[in-house]
Amino acid sequence: MELTVGPNQFFWSADAWTSFYQDLAAAPVDRIVLGELVCSKRLPFYQDRIPDAITTLLGAGKDVALTSLALVTLKRERKLAGELVGMGVEVEVNDLTALAHLPQGAPFSVGPLVNVYNEGTISWLAGRGATRICLPPELPLASVATLARAGADLGVIVEVWGHGRLPLAISGRCYHARMHGRTKDNCQFACEDDPDGLDVLTLEGQPFLAMNGVQTLSDSHACAAYQIDALRDAGVGALRLSPQSRGFDTICGLYRQLLDGDVDADHVTDAIGRIDPNTRLSDGFLTGARGVDWSGKAAHP
Repeated sequence: MELTVGPNQFFWSADAWTSFYQDLAAAPVDRIVLGELVCSKRLPFYQDRIPDAITTLLGAGKDVALTSLALVTLKRERKLAGELVGMGVEVEVNDLTALAHLPQGAPFSVGPLVNVYNEGTISWLAGRGATRICLPPELPLASVATLARAGADLGVIVEVWGHGRLPLAISGRCYHARMHGRTKDNCQFACEDDPDGLDVLTLEGQPFLAMNGVQTLSDSHACAAYQIDALRDAGVGALRLSPQSRGFDTICGLYRQLLDGDVDADHVTDAIGRIDPNTRLSDGFLTGARGVDWSGKAAHP
């Protein structure tokens, strides 16, 4: 099973962004998706560094793709989507409007923000040129198995969310800006103060969600460590790890060791807990009645 690093969902400084992808060149992962997924206003801060990052990663033997925006609303954002095609690497589509810029039959991949819930959708995307699909993270194991079989019949690699805060929704409004009493057009990039998202609590003070500009994320970090055998048996070809600001190189190494059979899931989750003891893990979308459920070690402390 391959390891994919998904696009960074957060707003980091250009230097932090560059350092992150330089480090990934040496990480034990197979594929890296980079670029701006959430908000086009962030892109100018590091856009000129993307070509060098691509060169570095390709030189390290990684497969590289560029993500499209999750929500295209402006003329300049449509222009950005068109420019992705000329970058010389595969495009990961996270908004189907990006397909308008891809030549018919040109290979592309599909990210988890596209609703791929049935075999008919996989067949249509494969006919359009899709070679890899990362399924939406809310699918249970039975559905993953059905879609993985459909993908295998069509020569499409099926990928599943393996680790990281789950992308739940994208809005036309910017929550970070609104919290600071600003408009979206004058947000002053408030989201850069929260490099892994801003925790949102219920009125009772319980962890609930995370805020990331226009994006809503899960509070918990999805973790498929205890489901690796089931995912492999289902025919899943790759596991996706979502970037975070702390300890991500360690996380990549842990999942590589897990996939190779060198450590067990308890070792992985213990080590993740040492990176940030406040991290809550979940795998309920795969196995439970609720997405926030956790079936692993210390599930019921």
